[in-house]
Order: sequence, then structure tokens, then C-alpha cells
Amino acid sequence: MKTLTTFLAAALVFGASSAAVASDDEPITIGGVAMENSSSSAAFAAVKKKLGKWEGQMTQSITGAVFDVSYEWKLTSGGNTITETIVEDGVEMLTTYTDQDGELVVKHYCALGTEPVFKVSEVSDASMSIALDQASSGLHKAHHSFVTDMKWTMDASDPNAMVFENSVLLDGEVTNNRAELKRSM
Repeated sequence: MKTLTTFLAAALVFGASSAAVASDDEPITIGGVAMENSSSSAAFAAVKKKLGKWEGQMTQSITGAVFDVSYEWKLTSGGNTITETIVEDGVEMLTTYTDQDGELVVKHYCALGTEPVFKVSEVSDASMSIALDQASSGLHKAHHSFVTDMKWTMDASDPNAMVFENSVLLDGEVTNNRAELKRSM
């Protein structure tokens, strides 16, 4: 019995270490079937730089409130999607990043009850901006509250620091929010 337990423990350690060293270039298979990796845009690569957990504080312009925030980006779906779990002032939300026809599509599942869809408006080595894709979102400022745009700016001197900014339309009034973030893991 001890030999079987030792063998199983060794197999688990080997399997975990093998998965940990797998590179982006290795094909993903499920049940022996190769999965295609279709996320290769420059914007997707920019989001991959954020993988991990980031924490900081956000300042909200409409009220002046300052509150704790955390953002955690994870690669999933065989490397084709990045999920971002967002916690702002204790409220959890989700955003997904996936390439579609060579373009990054961002979908935000917001605490406001809306699901805006975004397209990239700018991407560089240091920053990425996204703006509402009105046609895909179906949101209207007279009837909905929603995030209208987001921007991430990496600190050139510290790859574990960035600034996140967004604009949110709340009952017809725009609030601009800014968070200074540090990678925590």
C-alpha cells in the first residue's frame, strides 16, 4: 500500500510539474484531439502581459470615493481566452478577452446589469485602450448605465505596476475612475 501511495504522489508531482513548464507553443489536446489556438492579435498579447493578480485602490470622480480593488487575469480555453475577475469595493464582476477574426473582443459582465462589448481603439507596448462597440452592445445612454471605455498603462520602469482608467455612464452622467495597481502574484 505504501508503494502505491508513493507512486501516486510521484505521478501527481510529475504531472503538475509537466503542466507548469508547458509553453504557449505546445499544442493543447483534449482526448487526443488537437485544439486550435486562434488568439494571436497584438491586443491579446498585450492582455497576456497582465496575467496574475493585481491590487490597489480606485478613485471614483463622481463621488471622490477611494476604495480597494483587485483584478486577476487568467489564461483559459486552451490559450484562446483570458478571463479577468474584478473586485471593486467588494463587488465581483467578470470580463473576457478573445480574438474573433483576428480582432480582440472584450465582453464585460458588469454589476450595473449590462454587458458591454468593446473593441480595441489603441494598443502599444505601454498601453491598451478599448471603447464601446455600440453595434455589438445594443446599449443606449438614455436607457442604460454601462462602462464606455477602459485604458491600461503599464509603468515603463516597473512591469509589476500599472494604471487602470475607465469611464462609466451612470444614469446619464459620466464618472471617470482611476486605479493604481501592483501585481501581487
